[in-house]
Amino acid sequence: MQNTDVILKKQEELNIKYKKLVEQAYNFRQTDSALSDISEYKAIKLLNKLNRLKFLAREQYQSIA
Repeated sequence: MQNTDVILKKQEELNIKYKKLVEQAYNFRQTDSALSDISEYKAIKLLNKLNRLKFLAREQYQSIA
């Protein structure tokens, strides 16, 4: 159960960062396209990490059941 809790906590932290980066990219879209692209790239990288954590959490739940 300990590993699952750690994974879920990390998912929550990354999800908050992801939402901030997406909002930042949206806000920069009209004023500075370079900063918008950088924020969007970072958000995509975080989304990739989130998807990997979701996969790990799913494996943890399946091994418990």
